[in-house]
Amino acid sequence: MQNLIRQLAEQNKKIAILGLGIENYALIKYLFQLEADHPLGEKHKVKYEITICDSRTKKELDERYNELNKKNILINWQLGNNFNKNLEKFDILFRSPGWPLSKIKNQKLVPSETEGSKIKNFSNPMQMFFELCPTKNIIGVTGTKGKGTTASLIYKILKTAGKKVWLGGNIGVAPFDFLDKIKTTDWVVLELSSFQLEDMTISPRISVITNFYPEHLAPADPNNPNFHKTLEEYWQAKSNIFKWQNKKDKTILNYKLKILNYKLNINTNTKIIYFKKSELPSRLIGEHNKENIAAAIEVAKIIKIKQNIIKKAVANFKGLEHRIELVRKYQGVKYYDDSFATTPEATIIALKSFIAPIVILLGGADKKANFQKLAKEIKNKVKFAVLLKGDATLKIKKKLLQAGFKLKNIKLTDNIKDAVKIAKENSVAGDIVLLSTACASFGMFKNYKERGKLFKNEVKKIGL
Repeated sequence: MQNLIRQLAEQNKKIAILGLGIENYALIKYLFQLEADHPLGEKHKVKYEITICDSRTKKELDERYNELNKKNILINWQLGNNFNKNLEKFDILFRSPGWPLSKIKNQKLVPSETEGSKIKNFSNPMQMFFELCPTKNIIGVTGTKGKGTTASLIYKILKTAGKKVWLGGNIGVAPFDFLDKIKTTDWVVLELSSFQLEDMTISPRISVITNFYPEHLAPADPNNPNFHKTLEEYWQAKSNIFKWQNKKDKTILNYKLKILNYKLNINTNTKIIYFKKSELPSRLIGEHNKENIAAAIEVAKIIKIKQNIIKKAVANFKGLEHRIELVRKYQGVKYYDDSFATTPEATIIALKSFIAPIVILLGGADKKANFQKLAKEIKNKVKFAVLLKGDATLKIKKKLLQAGFKLKNIKLTDNIKDAVKIAKENSVAGDIVLLSTACASFGMFKNYKERGKLFKNEVKKIGL
């Protein structure tokens, strides 16, 4: 693919922004900034016409729509039912991670499976960031779970070592927001989802895969309908994080990937560094976080960070919100927010992090997951289950009963306030109350963050 910035420097380019998510929103602001200060010099006057294609209405886009309209810039809007029409008329398409590739392939905008997304007029904001980034010191972190924690810990270690470092990506910060501030000697740490990676043709200098479980195999988020049709397709997306590396780059993988039953194609030009678990003192709970720490340490070793600095950074790292986060201890009961656990595998990991009896809050939107193993783990670790309303909840209840979990220890509810109240009534000193739903949040909540925030608010009200 030609360098995108040179394409944009040509006259009268028609650009389609496919989905106004965080990344494309930051990209638009960056593109219009180029009109005033173009990196190729004064002789290149950037002229282009931008059309935003999004299934949402102006009202649903709300702040982003209003903000862009304030900027005295020409933007066309293709919203609602016609958002996906006539895309062939554009010169360049920028796909958001939530925009399924199948939509573009169905319109025959990608000429063949073998050529894939490498045609010159099709890209994504992350691809463009890699092309424009002043430093090649980019660390990419992906995985089904743990990528946010691992990326944040890598950032913490480098910052503790006195490095100039930036953190962005799927963690909620679009890298175009800080692109102009990056220097050639800086480091950039990016959390990368499979949907960001699936059409990438550039890999970071250091790539990390924390783990790999079945996930994103069915649409669950109404604002992100993208999904992978097969487990193999999901892995192919993840593997783009190292697929395009050269021999001098580094690939860091969980040792479990070497022994998984999946038929993984780990084909890379680099030497693979496998990690297992770290035993360094840490505030993070659970065996899975020992793996996340180990992955971050391997990155630090490559960058030649001193061991005492690594130990200090790991010891001081508090972890991320909604990841087995201690909310409160009240009358001997500890309340934990693990709303980020949106798969059975993630909830199993959370359950294994505790020895004490557990009252669990679980259930929600259906992602076509299998709850059989989770039900067995709940039978062994949980004393009471509060089930939150959702498409997957009855499936979970059925599997719990099949596993021998008693019906009298299950209660269904359709709101978080009652769920916390029920959990409190069924817990005693020494117990754990754990929000770890094993499901997506949509239906009752906007997303896992809102679910976790509402849970924490209700927990903090206990006893008032």
